[in-house]
Amino acid sequence: MDNAIYEKYKHAGKIAADARDYGVSLLKPGVRLVDVATDIETKIKENGAGLAFPVNIALNTAAAHYSPRHDDSLVFKKGDVSKLDVGAHVDGYIADTAITVEIGTHTYDTMIKASSEALEKVIEVLKAGILLSEIGAVVQETITACGYKPIDNLMGHGLDRFELHSGLSVPNVRSLGNKMKPKDGDVLAIEPFATNGAGHVISGGGSNIYLCNQSLKAKLIRDSKIKFMFERMAAQFTTLPFAERWYHDLFPNSNDLALKKLSFLGVIKHYPQLFEAKGGIVTQKEHTVIVKENGCEVTT
Repeated sequence: MDNAIYEKYKHAGKIAADARDYGVSLLKPGVRLVDVATDIETKIKENGAGLAFPVNIALNTAAAHYSPRHDDSLVFKKGDVSKLDVGAHVDGYIADTAITVEIGTHTYDTMIKASSEALEKVIEVLKAGILLSEIGAVVQETITACGYKPIDNLMGHGLDRFELHSGLSVPNVRSLGNKMKPKDGDVLAIEPFATNGAGHVISGGGSNIYLCNQSLKAKLIRDSKIKFMFERMAAQFTTLPFAERWYHDLFPNSNDLALKKLSFLGVIKHYPQLFEAKGGIVTQKEHTVIVKENGCEVTT
């Protein structure tokens, strides 16, 4: 990795971390989720970075993939276990980071600690050439030692320029068949999840998070207005996920009809929310790291 790219990853990491910590300060009973998401995203842009993805706020049994609608009425409640997932990019070089906050209570402190300790132990051992199956084993052993289960079908991921999920997947459980190894200069988002449920997630309702599919399916769009809207979305959001809120910023006073039609055609992807399979509470901690020969460097 050349120095210019390295500095962009570092800069993005600093901005994402600052925005994450700012977001934590906003999490209070009665505060609207949409206000927190919007304020964090504004902070990222004011600090000179782009949005790598919409701010995700997953509560309690939800593990991932929820961003508030533009007209969302949901508010945080005392006792909510909130996963706050934040992403920023500088010239396409991404930082992805997440934290869990229990709002106003301390019922799940040990589960929050379990996912955090798993991340810390991965950072201690991660280096170029290590088997990613060994990383999964570290996460699994740490979380189970705390009395919880890791989530077996959620993984960390490689990051590349303007690519939120690229190349390597980083398991949260031991995976004997996984012979993949990171190399020097790889950038990874490591994100252990802990739960008191089944240790598995299933898909639920829509997340309000979308992705433009740059594919031949765009030729299926017959409505000229919707085709224009898709072309504008594709130009604005490129290869990174976007929020329903951002769509309404781009097309004020519009409804969601274009999003629904484009999703039906497969021209855009609507991510599902992910819920713990047996209704367990979920905690998460995430950092972005740059892999090096003898260790790794946390950017967030």
